[in-house]
Amino acid sequence: LVVHDEAHLEPAFQELLIAIEKEQREGERSESLPWHKLRVMELTATLRGNEKEGNHRSAFELTNDEKTIPTVIPSPPTEPIHHVWRRQKAKKALECHEIEDENKLSEKIVRLAKEREGAVLVFVRKVEDVERIIKELPGGSSEQLIGTLRGLERDGLVNKPIFQRFLPESNRNKDVTPAPGTVYLVCTSAGEVGVNISGDHLVCDLSTFESMTQRFGRVNRFGERPDTQIDVVYPKDFGKKDKKTGSVKVDELGRQRQRTLDLLKQLNGDASPAALGTLDPTVCRDAFTPSPAILPATDILFDAWALTTIAPPLVRTPLPGRPSVEPYLHGISDWQPPETHVAWREEVECITGALLERYKPEDLLEDYPLKPHELLRDRSDRIFNHLHKIAVEHPEASAWIVDMQDRVEVTSLKTLTDGDERTINYKTILLPPHVGGLAQTGTLDGTSVRKKPKADEIVERSQTDAEEGIHYDVADEWFDDKKGKSQRRRRRWDNDEVPLHMRRVRTIDITSDDEDEQLDGRHFWYWFVRPHSADDDGSRTARIAQELVPHLQAVENEAREIVSRLGMLENNPTEAQAVILAAKWHDLGKRRDIWQRSIGNLDCDMVLAKSGPNMKPRDITTYRHEFGSLLDASALPEFQSLKEETRNLVLHLIAAHHGRARPHFPMDEAIDIERDHQAAAALANEAPRRFARMQRKYGRWGLAFLESLVRAADYAVSAGLGETIIEPAKPEK
Repeated sequence: LVVHDEAHLEPAFQELLIAIEKEQREGERSESLPWHKLRVMELTATLRGNEKEGNHRSAFELTNDEKTIPTVIPSPPTEPIHHVWRRQKAKKALECHEIEDENKLSEKIVRLAKEREGAVLVFVRKVEDVERIIKELPGGSSEQLIGTLRGLERDGLVNKPIFQRFLPESNRNKDVTPAPGTVYLVCTSAGEVGVNISGDHLVCDLSTFESMTQRFGRVNRFGERPDTQIDVVYPKDFGKKDKKTGSVKVDELGRQRQRTLDLLKQLNGDASPAALGTLDPTVCRDAFTPSPAILPATDILFDAWALTTIAPPLVRTPLPGRPSVEPYLHGISDWQPPETHVAWREEVECITGALLERYKPEDLLEDYPLKPHELLRDRSDRIFNHLHKIAVEHPEASAWIVDMQDRVEVTSLKTLTDGDERTINYKTILLPPHVGGLAQTGTLDGTSVRKKPKADEIVERSQTDAEEGIHYDVADEWFDDKKGKSQRRRRRWDNDEVPLHMRRVRTIDITSDDEDEQLDGRHFWYWFVRPHSADDDGSRTARIAQELVPHLQAVENEAREIVSRLGMLENNPTEAQAVILAAKWHDLGKRRDIWQRSIGNLDCDMVLAKSGPNMKPRDITTYRHEFGSLLDASALPEFQSLKEETRNLVLHLIAAHHGRARPHFPMDEAIDIERDHQAAAALANEAPRRFARMQRKYGRWGLAFLESLVRAADYAVSAGLGETIIEPAKPEK
């Protein structure tokens, strides 16, 4: 079951889910397997309606009893239905205010907001208006909730005293005292969904109808106040005036806003949910934000997307006929400008010159991927303007441009900003921390640029961060727990304290032959991750060393338990046998000297499945152990005695248990120097054909289901081990 919450925001994604559901049920010709095919539930308070004919579905609605609201509602409520009635009839007095010049919108909103007392919500469509409003409100009385906040600051906003004021008592942090007096939360559409806030009053500009209903739902949400006021500010004209002719040209978005205003006027000052429910649904949908162009998802496209090894990080060159999934998730909108993400990473500053040849940015980002808490996003044109301001002070500073295929272009800020601003559309820009550019609120700010530090000041960057109250590189601030105590990864320099219970995944030697270029006197940079908690290669790492034979036996037993519980031993004996045998042999290829040395095992008498915390991994080979497992399994008498269909499935499940063989192994991975080269070449050539046969037989999702059973058994065993923790050794010098 896939529940698509706030589905009205992403109609293209909803259509994609429906297309997948339909393809699984009607187009997928596969063997009978014990898996439940996809079911999709669209969840939204502002149903857009499915644009494609034939996709109409029944909707969950209030019952007749819930819709029949008595004149007098019991107070306090004593039954669940009383809460439903109370929320529907919540007092929300609506008043619309016309202004001649929309450029003076923020001034009008500030005046109205200052007339209210209590917890005042402010909603506007543009970030620029948020900035103006914040400046005019009393100092220390406001917070902002906008989509351009960096993830770390956005996540931390909920624990700020002002934000706590807008949360229901049951959701408040008991360690934080809500701010007293009159406070303001200024939001863009980021505050319209996905957050359970309730203001005492609301002041906002005019948006489209589904946006307005979401805003209205964030004020007096629980029907507890008798005096809630909603003020909506709208312009006299919904278009741009031609300077030559004086005529006003209205675009589609302007027409939707005009329709929304007409609907609001029909409410006669009552913006309660019950009053909104009396409006004509068809007319309401006509006032929604224009839907994007939705690209059709076909069976041919699903076939192309199933080729997951022809994708980053294995293949970074786009394959013709295999488009990026992004436009299918969001659609294509002429009225929605392109966006760009920004983050700060210390490696952008440290890995320069010749070091870029030794440490490829793509490999570094694969080891230490960007996470949502590190990223901020904004319109590309706004990002470019801020970058231009930063480049004035730091023209030669490095910048990494990451595209949607995870390819990285290393350039300077001057080169970047001297070029076409469209080059950053839909890209991620990584900046070095020393250039600054981050406001304390967590937004990109070209005026917050740091002055060029002197050589002896660079070492004190962490201290400077603390003094400014801003931390730029926050890659390590990724936690397993909500309290932020259990880190998933850490980076350490030289003799810094080694983090407990973590595996070292990379060592970077930044020493230079030129002493003048040596950075801060530092030499070695160690990157650690917590096994099974971050993005390390789970085939290599564990909290304690695991020997190969016990690991294979345990995974085999786990796979047998899984297929047994699914009833496959009786109903799908061929597939059940293949899953069990694939689990039994999936890691045979780890019996290679080159692989054991690559995980840091120098004990020739012990063959490991996963290395422990005291071992130092070495990047010495591109050999994939699952490729070697294919060669070893194929030579076993037990394997050779199997039926051909079972042999094919076993080999594919082994090959695919870390994402390869869909359809191929990249050329640099299809090697095994300890086995026959001709046999290895034949095996590599056969992998794509075998994948095609298996997918034709079991279907796209059916084959993926079988692959997942082997992965699940492997993961369950790996995650279940490691009760005894061995303290990690200090990094080698």
